[in-house]
Amino acid sequence: MAVRSELDAPPEAFRAAAAQLRAAPLRPELHCEEMPAPQRIAPYSAALSADVLVDGEEIGAGRLVLLHDPAGNDTWHGLFRLVAYARAEIEPEMVTDPLLSAVGWTWLSDALTHHDAAHTAASGTVTRVASESFGGMADEPASAHIEIRASWTPVGDITPHVEAWSELLCTAAGLPPVPPGVTPMPSRRGQRGR
Repeated sequence: MAVRSELDAPPEAFRAAAAQLRAAPLRPELHCEEMPAPQRIAPYSAALSADVLVDGEEIGAGRLVLLHDPAGNDTWHGLFRLVAYARAEIEPEMVTDPLLSAVGWTWLSDALTHHDAAHTAASGTVTRVASESFGGMADEPASAHIEIRASWTPVGDITPHVEAWSELLCTAAGLPPVPPGVTPMPSRRGQRGR
């Protein structure tokens, strides 16, 4: 893989995909902004970070990275790759549920299906974490969270993949799904931080 120099203009395919990444409609509970993208994984990349906010409280967070290698990548089975991360607090007793990891992966696959986000070569992990405090922090309540890390090769338009990631973040954070045919209205403050 050749790493681009600062003077290389991104190819049109990447510029179009990055524009779709930035313009995709998101659920109103997400506060989203661009973040620095990794520079050594692919010649071209763009990234978003998002917080799931309800009544001003963060209940989840995530990132979505778009990678592009015009020469292709055998591991990706394509020219583009999306790398997603979602993290949300869960009830501490849920951490011991042996089905939780499989359910977390289903949230992603269902979101991709729901948004008609055609893809190949999906892979990832679901991690459950429980924390208890001791000593000087013994008064802190027990906490737990779930982390979903995944990547897949998008086929076609990037927009439905960003919408699926948005849904994954909200589902992991415990928000109800938006019914089919209903378009969420953006909040008055807007969805994206600039």
